[in-house]
Amino acid sequence: MTNPLSSLIALYHEALCSTGRSLRRGWIAMLALVGFAAVFVVVSRIAGPLGMAGGFILGAANALLVGATLHLIDQARSGLRTLQFQDILDSLGYYFWDVIGVGFVLWLPIMALDFGTQANPYGQFLSSACLVLLFILLNPAPEVIYQVRHDSPLDVFKTSYEFVLENWIEWFLPFGLVMLPVVLSPTGLREFISLSSRLGRGAGLDFFQLLILPFTVLGGWFSYLGFPADAYWILAILLTPPVAMSILLFRGHLFALLHGSSRRKRLFARGFDPGR
Repeated sequence: MTNPLSSLIALYHEALCSTGRSLRRGWIAMLALVGFAAVFVVVSRIAGPLGMAGGFILGAANALLVGATLHLIDQARSGLRTLQFQDILDSLGYYFWDVIGVGFVLWLPIMALDFGTQANPYGQFLSSACLVLLFILLNPAPEVIYQVRHDSPLDVFKTSYEFVLENWIEWFLPFGLVMLPVVLSPTGLREFISLSSRLGRGAGLDFFQLLILPFTVLGGWFSYLGFPADAYWILAILLTPPVAMSILLFRGHLFALLHGSSRRKRLFARGFDPGR
């Protein structure tokens, strides 16, 4: 019987190989990420002075762009053809209501959390702890939206929660490895908690957070490797779209390999399948 470590290595090897193939098919999605980011910046500047109405506009723009990004990732992950420019236009509107629904269901308790902890001397700690917990339990929500049939945002939450409980080692180990230089830096733990808290607020469905995570990872690695500060920020900006695309595709393939399976089933399959 294959031991757990070799099974884990084989799992990541399969996900990485699939990610490479998907990158070749879906490279144009990197250009879409750049274009979507530019659109979101423009919408943010227009919506900023509009108060509550601006918030609704920004939320709709975020849902539109995140949903389109998830659809492009799904097409690159599961399709058999190279994506074209028309696929970017066709992706607009996909998963819009899914992202809106998840965001709305989270918005009310998070708003209550923010108000409830303002007067508490330990409020900042409690708020961060709750948001980090949300980040952990709802981490696979983007993949659940485009890979698992669901009828409501609560189904998304339930599936994400159950998936994390079953596969937390396999799912979070790659994240821990790529974040290692960030965590080990002098302010690493504080930065990691801050990043996790921001990601937890939107269950990974905030468009800018899709880019902030790879940007932070790149900055941490370049700093760890001794790159000059003036140079590595420019390099991190240039590399953020392909790295973001790679992370999203890897997550998608890893989720597909893990969902509906179990650690015991994977060990059994790899131990008795001569092709693996």
